[in-house]
Amino acid sequence: MKKYTEIKDISNLQETIKDAISLKNNPFEFEDLGKHKTLVMLFFNASLRTRLSTEKAAKNLGMEVMILNVNDAWNLEFEDGTIMNANTSEHIKEAAQVISQYADVIAIRAFPSLTDKLKDESEFVMNSFVKYASVPIVNMESATAHPLQALADAITITELSKKAKPKVVLSWAPHPKALPQAVANSFVEMMQNMDVNLTITHPKGYELSKAITKNTPINHNQEDALKDADFVYVKNWSSYNDYGKVLSQDESWMMTKTKLGNAKFMHCLPVRRNVVVEDAVLDGEQSVVIQQANNRTFAAQIVLKQVLEKL
Repeated sequence: MKKYTEIKDISNLQETIKDAISLKNNPFEFEDLGKHKTLVMLFFNASLRTRLSTEKAAKNLGMEVMILNVNDAWNLEFEDGTIMNANTSEHIKEAAQVISQYADVIAIRAFPSLTDKLKDESEFVMNSFVKYASVPIVNMESATAHPLQALADAITITELSKKAKPKVVLSWAPHPKALPQAVANSFVEMMQNMDVNLTITHPKGYELSKAITKNTPINHNQEDALKDADFVYVKNWSSYNDYGKVLSQDESWMMTKTKLGNAKFMHCLPVRRNVVVEDAVLDGEQSVVIQQANNRTFAAQIVLKQVLEKL
């Protein structure tokens, strides 16, 4: 693997999931692979699970880790030909090349603006590093994608599934803030590459990009969509067509124990209790959110392992 900025960078998904589960059982099996190698993690946005799990994954492989909260240091310029007489102090052209001298792998986290759809979809932060850095880039969540989370989700479903082809439902839930589509986008894309029956359910107006959903069934009736589900992944996202807007905070879409039925409950965390999901679900035996979070380490570790093997 030369980089991991999108799901299609995985050459063999089932083999990758199998190897990730193997790493989970023996996390230090390849602890010499990253010896004398450095992972530089750049955060344009705050992080808890992604930061800690990726650092742990790197250290399990013997890597050194350096972390920089970019916006606490200085503002980078990404536009070509700009006159830098405002609030940016360094251009990505220099920054990416310089950081590449300190790193063997660069991992980046950068959220969307949720105001400029075209700019967000250009993935200008992630793609600028891919263009100007001389080392592999790993996506720790970008404007439109969260491929590490999606890989952790795939690992979790593979571990827990009792059926050859489980029914998986992605359900929108209310939230007081406008949130990105990144997690939902990557989850849909990942499930489309797995042997599952995927359905998406959300209120009208919250359609994801058609380039993402493709032929995946969409049902605006949540309770109907949830019937006989084996896994229910709950996530809020803001409107894609009315970009970045919160069109509805319909409390009736909150996930409840009654709606969940016999399915496993999944969420990427953090989650707002009794807004997105009721306590009875999160605290119940069907919730697998802690296992999901644990699998973030091994999703990152298998990606870093495959990247290191190509250096």
